[in-house]
Amino acid sequence: MIFERYYIKLSGFLKELAEKSSPRWGVLLIDIFLVLNAFFVSYLIRFNFGFKFERFELLPQLILVSFLALISFLITGSYKGIVRHTGLNDAVNVAKSGVILTFFLFLIDFSVRKFQIFPVLNIPLSVIGINFFVTIFLLISSRIVYKAFHQKLVSHVKQRNVIIHGAHSGKAVFDAILASQDTPYRVIAFVDERPRYLNKSIHGKYVLSPERITPDFLEKNEIQEVIISKPEAKSLELLNIANKYVELGLKVKTVPYIKQWIDEEHINVSQIKELNIEELLSRSPIEIDNPVIKDDLEGKVVMVTGAAGSIGSEIANQVMHFSPELLVLIDQAESALYDLQQEFIGKSFENFKVIVADVRDEHKMRFYFETYRPAIIYHAAAYKHVPLMEENPYEAVKVNVLGSKILMDLAVEYQAEKFVMVSTDKAVNPTNVMGATKRAAEMYATCKQRDSKNTKFIITRFGNVLGSNGSVIQLFKKQLKKGGPLTVTHKEITRFFMTIPEACHLVLEAGTMGKGGEIFVFDMGEPVRIFDLAVKMIKLSGFRYPEDISIKITGLRPGEKLYEEILGQNEGDLPTHHEKIKIARLDDVDCQKIYKYFEILKDYKKMTNFELVKILKKMIPEFVSNNSEYQKLDLKLKN
Repeated sequence: MIFERYYIKLSGFLKELAEKSSPRWGVLLIDIFLVLNAFFVSYLIRFNFGFKFERFELLPQLILVSFLALISFLITGSYKGIVRHTGLNDAVNVAKSGVILTFFLFLIDFSVRKFQIFPVLNIPLSVIGINFFVTIFLLISSRIVYKAFHQKLVSHVKQRNVIIHGAHSGKAVFDAILASQDTPYRVIAFVDERPRYLNKSIHGKYVLSPERITPDFLEKNEIQEVIISKPEAKSLELLNIANKYVELGLKVKTVPYIKQWIDEEHINVSQIKELNIEELLSRSPIEIDNPVIKDDLEGKVVMVTGAAGSIGSEIANQVMHFSPELLVLIDQAESALYDLQQEFIGKSFENFKVIVADVRDEHKMRFYFETYRPAIIYHAAAYKHVPLMEENPYEAVKVNVLGSKILMDLAVEYQAEKFVMVSTDKAVNPTNVMGATKRAAEMYATCKQRDSKNTKFIITRFGNVLGSNGSVIQLFKKQLKKGGPLTVTHKEITRFFMTIPEACHLVLEAGTMGKGGEIFVFDMGEPVRIFDLAVKMIKLSGFRYPEDISIKITGLRPGEKLYEEILGQNEGDLPTHHEKIKIARLDDVDCQKIYKYFEILKDYKKMTNFELVKILKKMIPEFVSNNSEYQKLDLKLKN
């Protein structure tokens, strides 16, 4: 009991001492003491532990070593580091101190031998050499022991065994864990699928292939979590990696995109977060470094319509990095446009003008073209929701067709350099009103290109973007919060996906390379089965499928396709210098016919929904409705 009481008191004292930062002079004195011990041990090693020390001979040498050690430490400042955060830089400083001390000892020993003075300071060269290694060993090991001792006493966090997926950037994560005072992680191994990293070690931890991470391995090593450190990976790749670990019952954590690190080589432990699906899907590993884009936009007046939307706002953000003379932001959504304005103010952006206006208002659009004379127009304003537009063809035609026409006509009239239209894969072989209206706008742009001498019309066509307003991801997130079920229209339905920043970057790239009249199609990768995406989101949210949250098949909505297409049946594609951008080879457009139908659509206010859709079908022969009330029009037109 007595010993136990004293042990508790001693532990408490040591813990209190450990929680305080060691004063620099204290570290300096301890280091000098360790150097003296190293010198003494060096003599013992040199003479096989049989040397009989004479106090009067050793004492002057110890005094000399103390003085030289003090000088060495003052030169390198090795005593200034916080011992409990000892790292590689501290070890290097200690090694420098050892080199300087050894140099001084050799210099003095040479002088003693050369000039036959102070024979008492004649130190054997072998002792000096041994002392170099023993000194460095004692100084570095003492710091490591103190660091471990400090973490053991002070840390109030119970550590959990983890693995790190991603060897390259994972090393920086491991360094951050080692440097953290109260880290909750104990790294067991690294995981990487790249052969060049396999069976190598990082800080003594082996890099294993994903196949070796089995339930038995996890149970044997008591591993509860995985930290995915692949900040360069795309969203869907991260989803797939995370899903595999969720299947194994691990809690998944991630690190942010590399540009959010302290720098490109260091990260803080606090940045390791539990998996957040929204952040995961919206991460943006896109770097905009094309100097041609800068030449195209710098010092120009740029207009973005639909600027408050997911695509328009990101285009606006990216354009601002190229120093336009003025960026004109147009949208009818007042609240969302206000949010964008505040975002730009918060980023200290200048030279932008926010305008609440409707692209269908020809009078106001003409006023803004007359006032600002935009050189580049990015047209992203559109109604995009398939089921809603199937029920409201009147609005779809008014915005997507006639609103686009107004802007294109004004671009030609005011001699804009480029008009870049954001289109959709739903314009290919359209099966719904929304897709048909976008295809009609594409055709009008093609015709305007033929008639225009100064303005280049460029069309960009891509599929769904991850995390955009109203996307399936947002729907699934809301349904997960409510406890499910998640709704999928068909078990086999697939869609193409890319991130918002990537899509908008490609829009800028295509707008720069366009010569006029092209439809640029983006490589969207492999199509994703929505049912599989729903299952992944359930599991990544910590639920079990179907025990906790189920998936309900609701049936295809009016106008909805099972599979989206980027190119039409008779369209091929041509490569460009950008691996993700191709040019669609289109059928010839009968512009006389297109202009005629656009003139007819000007009287849209007098037409019924069926009359409007009928005109679209006549204009676009490949427009065949699917799962829609307008299918009866297809039968009539056939007959």
